[in-house]
Formats: sequence, structure tokens, C-alpha cells
Amino acid sequence: MVSIPVFVQAPLVRQWPWVSLVMTLGWVGLGYAFYRKESTSVFGDLILGFTGSWLAGSIYWGWFRAEPLIHLPIEAIGLPVAVWAIARRRYLVGTLFYLGSLFGTAITDVYFYLMDLIPFWRQIMQVEVQDAFPILQTALHQIQNSTGAIWASVLIGGLCVSGLLPLVRSEVRWGGRASLGWWAFMGAVLSTLIVDGLFWVVVSWI
Repeated sequence: MVSIPVFVQAPLVRQWPWVSLVMTLGWVGLGYAFYRKESTSVFGDLILGFTGSWLAGSIYWGWFRAEPLIHLPIEAIGLPVAVWAIARRRYLVGTLFYLGSLFGTAITDVYFYLMDLIPFWRQIMQVEVQDAFPILQTALHQIQNSTGAIWASVLIGGLCVSGLLPLVRSEVRWGGRASLGWWAFMGAVLSTLIVDGLFWVVVSWI
């Protein structure tokens, strides 16, 4: 679910942003249909959390992708709902999945800021796909130094610690659905590492 917005939604919204936005309603409907049945309630909960990421992705990558400074604020569009859900201890699986995805996105964006990659972001979003490869290679060269390696190690370490915490602390005091929620959080955070790693490998081989 973390990889879907990156590898499926991003290309979709580039051509048909309204299609992606309308699909949000489909995810909501599917999530609620699953959530209402006891046997599939957890999956419905997870899908509803994923819907928050999908909605934010539709809005940002569809109309604002050339402006990285508002990427994180738009990705956080579901944060008020997440706070409400946690306060009421409802939809905890989906909520913690969404928060894990948001946290992973925030860490990735921080690396872009630290390594001054924002100008490359803007350039890539304003050219055709086939013209983006030289820009990606230039951006890659900019992070292939000791500073880039140090910051990458620090941020990767932070993601690993945050993602593996549910494994270290096997008993979550909230119990029940909340325990599954922390596993969803862990999966979202660690999946961010996988997605970023795949992206780096692809760019390196271009």
C-alpha cells in the first residue's frame, strides 16, 4: 500500500488527476464495506487509512507536484481525522498506517531539504518523463559524498528504530486493534525504506 501511491498513483495523476481523485470515493466505499463485516474489519480499517494517503497524493501530484514546499502539508491533510480517531480509539489500524506513511514521507522530504535537492524536484516535475533522467543523474551525483552518506545513515537509522519499535515492544498497552495498528505503522515506515531504496537503485542504473 505504501508503494501504490508511488508507482501507480503518481503516473496516473500526471495524465488523469481527476480520475485519481474520484477513485478516493471507491477506496472509501471499499474500506467501509470491509469494515462493517467482522471477518474483514481489520482490512477495511487499513484501507480507510490508505485512503488518506491516496487523497493527499491525488491532490498534490495532480495539481501541485512542481512545488515541493507544500508537499508535506498536503500529505498531512488527514492529520486532523487521525488525531480524532486516536483520541476516540477508533480506526486504529488505518490511522497508524496513515501516520506511519506520513512519518516516512516527512523523513524523505527532510533529506531532500538537507541535501538541497529541491531545485531538482521542481525541474523533474516540469519536464516530460524521458527528459527527467539526466536531472535524476545530476541529483544523484549531488548526494554521492560523505555529507549525503552521513545524513542518509542518520535518517535511515531513525526510520529503522521507529519501524522496529513494535517488534521490540511486543505488548502494546492499548491491546487489541491498537496492537495491530502499531504493526501497520511499522509496515508503513519500513516500506518507505524499501520504496526509497528501489528508487535509488533504479536511478543509479539509469
